[in-house]
Amino acid sequence: MGHIALGVAFEDMNLIGSQAIAADNSTGQLGYRVGYSGTIPSVTQATSKSTGVTINNALGKIVMNNAALAASAAVKFTVTNSLVTAGDVPIVVIASGGTSGDYSIDCSAVGTGSFDITLQNISAGSLSEAVVVSFALIQAIAL
Repeated sequence: MGHIALGVAFEDMNLIGSQAIAADNSTGQLGYRVGYSGTIPSVTQATSKSTGVTINNALGKIVMNNAALAASAAVKFTVTNSLVTAGDVPIVVIASGGTSGDYSIDCSAVGTGSFDITLQNISAGSLSEAVVVSFALIQAIAL
């Protein structure tokens, strides 16, 4: 059986030479290792929902500032990350901290060294919540 290029050799659920990618033979799952310390790296916004953050990992959590976000308003902030290249695809989701169904979130731009996240309040009222955003990078690798 041949190898699939993932930045490491992959053959029959056996990853060779990987410190970032893991496979579970019992479940067939393939993904990032949670971190060498067993925790997902995180960072907290300092002063507002538009304040940029720096987190240099392929996955992580961002605890947003709990400043008010008006009904139907959107806010954008930049995530500076030395692992990001212009061809990468950051996946962003709301992990916790926000009222379910009251926000939409997306990655609105990607460039070398950073990506932008836009959070929109889709509820009928102002919200002041410390939304926790999880992200993972699908990285473009030239072979």
